[in-house]
Amino acid sequence: MVEPHPELHVWAVLPSTPQAPEAVPLQERVGATAILTRDPRTSHMGWRLLTQDHGPALVPGGQLGDLQDYHTHRYQQGIPEGVHDLPPGLALPLESNLAFMNGVSFTKGCYIGQELTARTHHMGVIRKRLFPVRLKGCLPTSGIGLGTLVLTTTGQVAGKFRAGQGDVGLALLRSDTIKGPLHIRISENHQVAVTASVPDWWPIATK
Repeated sequence: MVEPHPELHVWAVLPSTPQAPEAVPLQERVGATAILTRDPRTSHMGWRLLTQDHGPALVPGGQLGDLQDYHTHRYQQGIPEGVHDLPPGLALPLESNLAFMNGVSFTKGCYIGQELTARTHHMGVIRKRLFPVRLKGCLPTSGIGLGTLVLTTTGQVAGKFRAGQGDVGLALLRSDTIKGPLHIRISENHQVAVTASVPDWWPIATK
């Protein structure tokens, strides 16, 4: 049975490094007063802490951040979340790298799109992926909109911007274009440079 517990709080405990040494003392300190578990997506996203207490008090040497810090960190790591980053009807599981984040099972069923997802996985051909990107230039005050085209230097479409915060975000890009200069055209005389990267926690075969 699932019951609400409004007295509990969920904290994201982000590591200073992917394999931060504070994991063991943190686990010992939490004890029976809270639940601490690794974020199942990647070690770069640290831990999830469920507790009634003020979360930072349980983390030796921890610093209290805010929600923007969390989103900036996950965008830098290439981690999508929710319908804003994964729009229904637009986001495909493998293109969104959910298989890298323990988000897709190839042994369980059934779910909508399972046949296509399994076939694409076993064929091993995924031409587009959701990459973390950094933006450089004068950004619009309203930010970059969902679906804004990302272009190569020759004006060819490399993909589309998906979501972001400040100068970091996610873009669905053709894998064969990410090493070259990319940009987003803001107006006829203004463009923003886009630099895509491959997260170091991705499987080696994808790099």
